[in-house]
Amino acid sequence: MCAEEAIDISTMSQATAVKRPIGQTIKAYIALTKPRVLELLLVSTVPVMFLAEGGMPNLWLVLATVIGGSMSAGSAASFNMYLDRDMDAHMHRTENRPIVTGQVSPRSALIFSWTLAVASTIWLLATTNWLTAVLSVSAIFFYVVIYTMILKRRTEQNIIWGGIAGCFPVVIGWSAVTGDVAWPAIVLFALVFLWTPAHYWPLSMKYRDDYEGADVPMLGVTRNASQVGLQVILYAWATVACSLLLIPVAGMGLVYTASALVFGGWFVYESHRLYDQAVRGSNPRPMRVFHASITYLTLIFVAVAVDPLLPF
Repeated sequence: MCAEEAIDISTMSQATAVKRPIGQTIKAYIALTKPRVLELLLVSTVPVMFLAEGGMPNLWLVLATVIGGSMSAGSAASFNMYLDRDMDAHMHRTENRPIVTGQVSPRSALIFSWTLAVASTIWLLATTNWLTAVLSVSAIFFYVVIYTMILKRRTEQNIIWGGIAGCFPVVIGWSAVTGDVAWPAIVLFALVFLWTPAHYWPLSMKYRDDYEGADVPMLGVTRNASQVGLQVILYAWATVACSLLLIPVAGMGLVYTASALVFGGWFVYESHRLYDQAVRGSNPRPMRVFHASITYLTLIFVAVAVDPLLPF
């Protein structure tokens, strides 16, 4: 971020940082945590706790893990908005984020980020175990340092390796129940890792101009639509294959097996459809795949939670 941009954003924030209704202020701080992303992360945490327990886990432990995980993920998101505030000001998709609009000052956002990071670590140490707390800190580190600070502005492979941060809720949920990390958790970690590019690259196609204007080398900027579509297909197939691996590894039953096949087939179909549209030049609809990927992951993890509760 250049000095002029830093001054502009700081000045804008100070100028607009007037007294606001408490409700509006609370909403601004909640927005710093990226609630939609937070919901998706929790979807991949709680079901794994059912699988780790082999049935219904301790509800207090679930609540404690959700609270700690929410603070941890919120901290990472808030750090991300603080570090990317110069970029966000130049992108239509992010121009209304709280720091850009001045609803929250950069200094306040940074304090908020650190507060959530420390609080989440202490909370998880007190209510779960040391491994879960360490994994939580690792997730924040990967998202803030590896992805946001190192990879995001330097390589088109940013979302692949930086996306590892989004895989940690799986092992956090498992370790909260068992105190360790076993093969089923590793398989699900790999599933989310492979799913992330297929989920995010369609978004980079949709907002190609935004990322290009902000000089962020997302794959949607550096490659044409058909090349991105092909990569989405490959990662979608790999995701589905990984989901099937959980069947022998964790002894999954009929519900999960059917879900992995049916919903996986639908996800792969949508990815092929995007590629075909791109090749034909017939106005590709990447957001269809983006939303389908979210629905797919949600349904797969619902099946992960339901399967251990059934006798077949």
